[in-house]
Amino acid sequence: MACLGLYCGKTLLFKNGSTEIYGECGVCPRGQRTNAQKYCQPCTESPELYDWLYLGFMAMLPLVLHWFFIEWYSGKKSMAAIITLLVSDPVGVLYIRSCRVLMLSDWYTMLYNPSPDYVTTVHCTHEAVYPLYTIVFIYYAFCLVLMMLLRPLLVKKIACGLGKSDRFKSIYAALYFFPILTVLQAVGGGLLYYAFPYIILVLSLVTLAVYMSASEIENCYDLLVRKKRLIVLFSHWLLHAYGIISISRVDKLEQDLPLLALVPTPALFYLFTAKFTEPSRILSEGANGH
Repeated sequence: MACLGLYCGKTLLFKNGSTEIYGECGVCPRGQRTNAQKYCQPCTESPELYDWLYLGFMAMLPLVLHWFFIEWYSGKKSMAAIITLLVSDPVGVLYIRSCRVLMLSDWYTMLYNPSPDYVTTVHCTHEAVYPLYTIVFIYYAFCLVLMMLLRPLLVKKIACGLGKSDRFKSIYAALYFFPILTVLQAVGGGLLYYAFPYIILVLSLVTLAVYMSASEIENCYDLLVRKKRLIVLFSHWLLHAYGIISISRVDKLEQDLPLLALVPTPALFYLFTAKFTEPSRILSEGANGH
């Protein structure tokens, strides 16, 4: 019987030498996806650079959302990432095997089951992008568990100058953030996979502009002499470089690396032009008729 569904395949039941016996058309087991001949094949490839960059983006989301909370000083996010890699297949090593992402529909196999007029009802929903879809949920689960176990202790040590209610605001905030991120991954994982480089670039530019415009500076170089603002500035530069590398994928090293020279351009442009766009100066010059 032919497999009519886009992601339906036949699973290997028995193999003896060159003899292979396959079952009926249906859903592939986890860690496998169909090939061109509609046979389920194990995922044995290594994630591409773009796949790792996507996973890094999904791992950074909680950290960015908690930027102004105690999460910034906590090291448990990297701990959750390491544990997630260790429990993924193959277990016990900082390495994962994956299936190659070929198109957007690979993320939404539930939408590509055989049509209702198919002779037998077959549901072939499975993780064709293994493990890029489920590994994010595993990571968020470990983040949440470690947060509940470790953050109260960290809050007491780091935020000792705050009130009792303020100390635990980051914990309460995460109880909202993680469900939102989980739903975002469940519904828009495929869209995020293709759009995250541009999201990083836009957000890094917008947040940097907002931060600089909100800062009270005496001159355009004041931002560069304060330790805290330097950290924020370099963090935005790293995010900007991350987005550029994700877009270029560094396919042609000699052509793509010069693009990193654009990383400090937005910040430098603001610093050199801030004095010309100062609202108070514009209002005063307008009042004087200049």
